[in-house]
Amino acid sequence: MPETVVDLIRHGEPVGGRMIRGNGCDHPLSELGWAQMRTAVEPTNGEPPPWQQVVSSPMARCRVFAVELATRLGLPLAVEPELREIGMGTWEGSRPLDLAAAQPDAFQAFRADPVMHRPPGGEPLSAFRERIARAYERQLAHWPGRHLLIVCHAGVTRAILGHLLGADDAAWYRIGIDYAGVSRVRHGRHGAAIEYVNARQVRAPGTPQGFTIRS
Repeated sequence: MPETVVDLIRHGEPVGGRMIRGNGCDHPLSELGWAQMRTAVEPTNGEPPPWQQVVSSPMARCRVFAVELATRLGLPLAVEPELREIGMGTWEGSRPLDLAAAQPDAFQAFRADPVMHRPPGGEPLSAFRERIARAYERQLAHWPGRHLLIVCHAGVTRAILGHLLGADDAAWYRIGIDYAGVSRVRHGRHGAAIEYVNARQVRAPGTPQGFTIRS
């Protein structure tokens, strides 16, 4: 079985700053967001970019950067519709502080137990994880033996890591993924190995690894 390496990168900051953005709310990257992404994919130690294939969520905050990067590097690009972010129902486009003030009980219940207390009309975590796992495994099957860059979302990255770890939904939902945070997974004959999570930049082989987990 050829080794496949996957780098997952969350989009940068969108216009409008911090708010609840699922698959029903999409904003382009801000100037800061573009700078975050360009810094994250900048080659280290003068080495050329490692990727052979770019895969993107269909949402503008991911796709527009993925198109720009793939064009600049001369790489093929695939847009995977099922890699869109989780649906957040009626909370789409709201700011957390406003929700905490307007719906304190519902918001605190969600923060305490995001599995059982989804936003009204929101996508269940189990359904989201299954959708993302299906899309991820499909991309692995399409590009065996390649080094992929998947431009996606915080929720998508968490769901992929949770799928690979076989973790309960409540557990993977606590993984912290920052704007332009990079995670790497290596798939070989012994299965999947998560090399690092939420790095600020794509790392060259042999650099220190690190995890950011929300308690």
